[in-house]
This record gives sequence, C-alpha cells and structure tokens, in this order.
Amino acid sequence: MNKTGQLPFDFGHRPSLSGDDFFVAPSNKEAVVWLDKWPHWPGPFLVIYGAPGCGKTHLSHVFMATSGALKLKAAMICEAGLPNLLSLSENFILDDENADFDEEALFHIYNHLASRGGHMLITSVSPPSEWGLKLADLASRLKSSPAISIGMPDDDLIKSLLVKLFSDRQVRVENGAINYVTKRIERSFDAARQFVEIADRTALVEKKGISLPLARQVLDHMI
Repeated sequence: MNKTGQLPFDFGHRPSLSGDDFFVAPSNKEAVVWLDKWPHWPGPFLVIYGAPGCGKTHLSHVFMATSGALKLKAAMICEAGLPNLLSLSENFILDDENADFDEEALFHIYNHLASRGGHMLITSVSPPSEWGLKLADLASRLKSSPAISIGMPDDDLIKSLLVKLFSDRQVRVENGAINYVTKRIERSFDAARQFVEIADRTALVEKKGISLPLARQVLDHMI
C-alpha cells in the first residue's frame, strides 16, 4: 500500500480496439457474426444493443477500423447539418447510450445510405422497438433492420479477458487471484479492465505480483 493508504487510480493504459482484442462468447457471438458480414448487410442499418459495459463500444471501434466509419453523437444528426455530414463518409456509427436524435434527419440518412450502398452501425441500451419513435417511416425502416442483442459476459469470458489483459501488461498473476475475481467482479468488460488497471498500479506500488490478497484488496475498493 502506498503512504496514503489509497489504491492508485491512474488509468493511463488503453486497450487495443482491434478485433483480435475482443473475445467471442455466446453472449456476443451473433453481434460479431453480423459485423463480419459487412458490407453484405441486408440494409443500411445494423443495431447492436445491450447493457452498458457489455462490449458495444468496443465492437463499434472494430467496425470503425474495418469500414472507416465516422462516429457520430446524437446531437450531430440534425436536418441543418445533413449535407455536410453525408459528404464526409458513406459509413457511420451512432454510439450514444442516451440518444435523442432528430428522427427526420435519421430517416434521411437511412435513405441516403440505401441509395449509396453505405451503412450505419447503431448501438443502444435497448432495441429500436423501445425507443418510442414517432416517425412511422423511420420506425418501419428500423423494424426491418437487424437488431442484435449482446448479453453480459459469463464467467468463462470474464476469466479469459482478465488473463488476456494481465498478459498484455506482462504482469504476473496467481491463478487463485484470477479465479477469485472471476466469481465476484461485476459482469462487464469495463469492470474487468478497471480491475486490471488498478491491480497493475497497486502491484507496481507494492513491488509484487498479483496475489489473492492483493486481488481481494483491489476488488473490495471497487465494490
């Protein structure tokens, strides 16, 4: 423990956003399969939805690297900005957990991409059927678009992710520590990455590997 008795929360490490750094599991396999189908989607839109931390943003970055897609926030989707926006790319990502977009503008984006062979990946916490859309034409287009659910990671996926993240940092970690954390940590990619970052910094301060007591100490501070 450092002199202040506090764990070091310094998140400088950034995980790879390539497809090789994303573990395929039953919870996300269908979404990965659909991304691998690009550009042969049945229409311009693909929706991937699930709870925060399930890996949607990571997949959106994989799609960005594959397609050169431009990442948008909901506020950027408005009628006034459409001509300029649509001139920038033919592939887009709408990755906004609290999306409050202009429905008419999104409908026009759909039609534009359909005519040009472009695509948009939309990530959300809920399926389009729960968005409360008021524009019938947009609701119809989204209803016909694939909407793929991602579940939260299971124990096997969390364990594999922890092992990979520690290996990437070349950090020595005891199997008992991995097993302990796997059973108790929040079921999310974000929580696993946060744990590894804090544990790595703590181990550096204490000049030791990741033992079961250290893992328990870090996890207790996170809960």
